[in-house]
Amino acid sequence: MNDSLRKCLLLLCISSGLLCATQAQELIDFQLKGSFTQQQLALQYGPLVQNGVRLYKLRYTTLDVQGVPDTASGLLIVPIRSASQALPLLCAMHGTVDSRNDVPSNLQGGYELGVVFGGLGYVTAMPDYLGLGDSRGFHPYVHAASEASAGVDMLFAARMYAAQQGLLLNEQVFVTGYSQGGHAAMALHQTLEQDYPDDFSVTAAAPLSGPYSISTVMRSLILGEAPYNFVAYVPYTLLSYDLAYGLFERIEDAFKEPYAAWIKEFRQEGITLSTLNERLIMQLTQDVGAPIARYMFQDSVLNEVATNLEHPFNIALSNNDTYRWAPIAPTRLFYCQADDQVPFRNSVVADSVMNLLGAVDVLSNDVNPMADHGGCVFPAVLNTVLFFAAYQQITTSVATRKYDDVLDVYPNPAREVLFIRNAPDQAFAQLFDSSGRLQRSTQLQNGDSYLNISGLKNGLYVLRLTTAAGIQTGKVLISQ
Repeated sequence: MNDSLRKCLLLLCISSGLLCATQAQELIDFQLKGSFTQQQLALQYGPLVQNGVRLYKLRYTTLDVQGVPDTASGLLIVPIRSASQALPLLCAMHGTVDSRNDVPSNLQGGYELGVVFGGLGYVTAMPDYLGLGDSRGFHPYVHAASEASAGVDMLFAARMYAAQQGLLLNEQVFVTGYSQGGHAAMALHQTLEQDYPDDFSVTAAAPLSGPYSISTVMRSLILGEAPYNFVAYVPYTLLSYDLAYGLFERIEDAFKEPYAAWIKEFRQEGITLSTLNERLIMQLTQDVGAPIARYMFQDSVLNEVATNLEHPFNIALSNNDTYRWAPIAPTRLFYCQADDQVPFRNSVVADSVMNLLGAVDVLSNDVNPMADHGGCVFPAVLNTVLFFAAYQQITTSVATRKYDDVLDVYPNPAREVLFIRNAPDQAFAQLFDSSGRLQRSTQLQNGDSYLNISGLKNGLYVLRLTTAAGIQTGKVLISQ
């Protein structure tokens, strides 16, 4: 793509209010943040843990909501396993955090979710999101496009790390996340399937207890008379969409005093989200007897939003719904009916609409009808672990030795042609580069066969052989 065309596309993306990804994602650097042994993880998370992990802070390039290059951060959890094993990649999106520094790359902000999956053999990427961690500006909360772009670029950065460190990845990609992370996971899943099918093939996804229906279920909560003990989420969302779409000139135009002053202080990162929530609950209880979100708004704004679905705020809410599409990969929406933060109807609505649109395999499941939002974490994650386990593949590289003591691959290093001797009937070969992209594939002939590798760049590749006996992978060095 030439520079003028790239600039035109970028301007088009910005003018339409969308984040458009470029292929300029780069891994800037990484830093070891800590490690856990298999024994330590098993004591904390149970006997399913298979390995220890190392935790790395990654910094990588991405675009902010205006399409301007930025430096983002995230946590990469790398399983401690045999270097000959090719591992699946998983993206775990974190939930709502209290402040800029309360993020996975600082070993906070729910990073334990990623550690669990790392302990189960997944190379797990956890982006901090825009406006959190090392990236500049205010966090665009529950803004689907930026959540997805941070996740996509973190996955590219994870692959670059793997290529640099000789860490083998297979072609599998899993996506999950809890609460805000559920919303982000669904946005990421859609983006991967619709915009990056040649780069990432989603194996399975499990968004958990997320606010997928921003414009309907969550809007009813905002405009209704029911008390809500997490009212700070409401101005957080409005501030986010103002950042992305320009909804108002001043915070006072949308919110009454003294709420506006506290919201402005939060916007300037002078107080944390929990502090804002405490102040809002106290004042609303004093003013109207309960923390009812609608009474923070200016009356004129409230009336317009309640009666005019074309109001910019309503359009912004609709733009950030994440369920109006049909996933291809198997998808589970785990939730709890007694959730006090994110109404369970978000999952029910998403399930219904996705299936009506032709989803291949989408199901919602109430994993504990009595659990609130905090209590739902364990059963939702456990069900996700079991769901993903049915698809997870960890394959063993055997490089220059015989496969199953019968199948022989040579030479290694190779040039132009890779020979495969004693191939069984119905065997299939795939060759992936160090970034996990498929470069060659062929159906093997019964007996001796070969794979044409002419024209490939020099470097380390992964050969995947699928036979009736199972799947194995091997490292192949190409030197033309």
